Amino acid sequence: MRAGDGSQGWPEAAPFDAIIVTCAPAKVPPPLVEQLRDGGRMIIPVGPMGDQELVLLRKRGEHKRGEQLEQQAVLSVRFVPMTGGAQRRFG
Repeated sequence: MRAGDGSQGWPEAAPFDAIIVTCAPAKVPPPLVEQLRDGGRMIIPVGPMGDQELVLLRKRGEHKRGEQLEQQAVLSVRFVPMTGGAQRRFG
């Protein structure tokens, strides 16, 4: 268990096979993507209150032009907003 700014993840314990986010940033925080292992998955609600989508991301390894992410909108949802650093850096 860890308490802190969720938008920054847990770099000391990375990489992760899966990440589940239970609050909604305006955009997917890059530090969370960086902490996914190749082949890893993240489920995250994204967007402003009233217009959020639950998104499934799959990280498909490194390529010359950077990592490849598959992104699939799963369904419309309503989660509390991600606060703190996420609002300042990724909002």
